[in-house]
Amino acid sequence: MAVDFASLAENIVAAVGGVPNIKDARHCATRLRFELADAGLADEAAVKQLAGVISVVRAGGQFQVVIGNDVPHVYARVSELVEGAESPKTDGGGGRKSILDRFIELVSGIMHPILWPLAGAGLYKAFLSLVVTLGWLRRESTEYIVMNAASDSIINFLPIVIAIPAAKIFKANQYTAMAVAGALVYPDIIALDSVTEPLTFFGIPLVMMSYVSSLLPIIVAVWLQGYLERFLTRVLPGVIRNFAVPLLVLLLLVPFVLLTIGPLTTIIATYLGDAVNGLFTTLPWLAGAIMGGFWQVFVIFGLHWGFVPIMLSQLDTAGFTLLTGPLLGAVMAQAASTLAVMIRTKDPETRKLAGPAALSGFLAGITEPAIYGVNLPRKLPFYFGIAGGAIGGIVAGLAGGRTTAFVFPSLVGIPAYLDTPNLVLMFIGALIAVIIAFLGTLFWGVKDTPPAEAADESSSRAAAVTSTILLTPVPGQVVALAEVPDPVFSSGSMGEGVGIVPSSSTIVAPADGTLAVAMGTGHAYGIVTDDGIELLVHIGVDTVNMGGEGFTSRVSKGDRVAAGQVLAEVDLAAIEAAGHPTTTILIVTNTADCKAVTPTTAPAIDVGETAVTVTR
Repeated sequence: MAVDFASLAENIVAAVGGVPNIKDARHCATRLRFELADAGLADEAAVKQLAGVISVVRAGGQFQVVIGNDVPHVYARVSELVEGAESPKTDGGGGRKSILDRFIELVSGIMHPILWPLAGAGLYKAFLSLVVTLGWLRRESTEYIVMNAASDSIINFLPIVIAIPAAKIFKANQYTAMAVAGALVYPDIIALDSVTEPLTFFGIPLVMMSYVSSLLPIIVAVWLQGYLERFLTRVLPGVIRNFAVPLLVLLLLVPFVLLTIGPLTTIIATYLGDAVNGLFTTLPWLAGAIMGGFWQVFVIFGLHWGFVPIMLSQLDTAGFTLLTGPLLGAVMAQAASTLAVMIRTKDPETRKLAGPAALSGFLAGITEPAIYGVNLPRKLPFYFGIAGGAIGGIVAGLAGGRTTAFVFPSLVGIPAYLDTPNLVLMFIGALIAVIIAFLGTLFWGVKDTPPAEAADESSSRAAAVTSTILLTPVPGQVVALAEVPDPVFSSGSMGEGVGIVPSSSTIVAPADGTLAVAMGTGHAYGIVTDDGIELLVHIGVDTVNMGGEGFTSRVSKGDRVAAGQVLAEVDLAAIEAAGHPTTTILIVTNTADCKAVTPTTAPAIDVGETAVTVTR
């Protein structure tokens, strides 16, 4: 069934706390990435249940919603919803982020907008190099010069390209930032790098370096630019402010960058690159095992962005990067595991998801749909993918696997690997990774029930249909789920159930079970019953925005609860004063696993009465 992207976007925005809770929203190849004012307001369970959402990840200080290849369509509607909205001024209890979280968030935020153009240009350059190697085109030809310029321009003028998203993040003027970056790659400045005699700037020694394709100098420069612009805007009179601010920024910042920041950050980047190269030179098998085995784990937590500056630095200084050598086997292995699941599984829904996910991994190097939608939930296919990636990474490290352009590790990106010293050995390593992951998953990684057993179980269930009674979590007036004023619930996308306008402030457990979810804000509770029914009690509509005010939770996640046990005490007047409906929703979130979910048809319900009957 086709996904309604506009409706999905609206439901996601509502579930993460609404537009007021979104400080920033952007997307990468497969994920929506939200920076929230209060991460505790995001209803992770609600987002996961939405049709079209593969998974939810909290990493790098972000709330990440994995959509897959359709993420640009969903983001287009999300951006319309949040555009022009006033950003919250406080973290609202979101907590302090670690240095690593802030670094990952910074790099990913800067790289996301240019990732696909950078990958596309890298692939273009790799294919162009292949054409020249095969003798189909001469480097001296006009055709090569034109095509090389098209493929090389974005990486050659990377500081100018990086200046745009960096200015957005650091709240600096984008065009002034581009002017600063342009100065770093200005032809006359580049020419100074080849001058042999000492250089000075008004008597101050000037150490020249090439800033072509550089990343760190312009990021630090734009960060300083933001502070400088805000200071100048505050102290300069309005009559000269408009032209004086960019004038003084260029006058002060460009020399400062060339004298200090540029040489320092370039040296740091060079040392990082040398350290990585040193590990690949002295212990190539270990470096390959780490990169090949843990790369998909890095992807899950968003840590892979920390390697991007090192890769780009190595491409700039050495013309190749060793970090990407082991990644081909790692990506191919996860895709192979997913392919094996598709072949072996008897679940049509899994097969429908696994096929495109495997193809995306093999061809484009995008593995998030495979990881979150297929392999990670089943665990063993993911583990076999890691094992294959580690073994393939060892071989790739020993082969000196490398790329000469920034590409996603994939079949279409293979031309970028052709400069590898022992290319055949590297390809053998990738093939070994694929074989380990594929065969391991095919024979041991899929635990589908055999048809005969499934038929027996089906007959048994038909002979003995079981029903589970879910009691009302609160007395009050019954409301049909379709009439609940919240599209996340009324659409039925989270499951079937019932709404109740409460006449009591005490919310109780509808059945015996284990508390799988207990929101810190006290407004929602997820229970897994003893017979496997997954249910959600959501108190009020949009009450996540209240941040816990008016809610007193009496239980904690992991608690064992009994039917009728108090989950929370609620101030109904506070909910109404905040402008939210008090309707409490009881839904069965794994409705798809049930034969029927039948809500009560009574107009009102009292303590101890049946709210929903679940047939399995």
